[in-house]
Amino acid sequence: MKIGVISDTHNYFDPKIPGLFAGVDHILHGGDIGLPWVILELESIAPVTAVLGNNDAGLEFKETEVVELGGRKFLVHHIVDVNHPSDVLKRQLSRHNPDVVIFGHSHKPFNRMIGETLYFNPGYAGKPRFSLERTVAILHCDESGIRTEYHLL
Repeated sequence: MKIGVISDTHNYFDPKIPGLFAGVDHILHGGDIGLPWVILELESIAPVTAVLGNNDAGLEFKETEVVELGGRKFLVHHIVDVNHPSDVLKRQLSRHNPDVVIFGHSHKPFNRMIGETLYFNPGYAGKPRFSLERTVAILHCDESGIRTEYHLL
């Protein structure tokens, strides 16, 4: 199974995304979407699970989503401090025991196993600014594990 992972679009849909996400089975959006049309564009590629970011006031998404894909449990939550998780996140982690935590907010890619859980941030996919490297990612999930692949925008 191929899963597209994106975050921090901030109301921008890069024209490279459809090509990069061609053939993915599902897309996870780690928050700071912008307006709902961004999700509609992503849904034209594959089903989408998305969460609210700290800049998404008024959107009809949840703060945390949990979805099972390819036999693995994914928890999607926008702001994750892996060293000092919030009480809300601690409760969610304890309740769901996910295989993978998808997040955004920092605008920086992050890919680390902590215990038995992969913590993964695809980076920033919004408009170019501040010389930030812009990235999305694909997770390849099969019986042997999860392989991560970042793509520059």
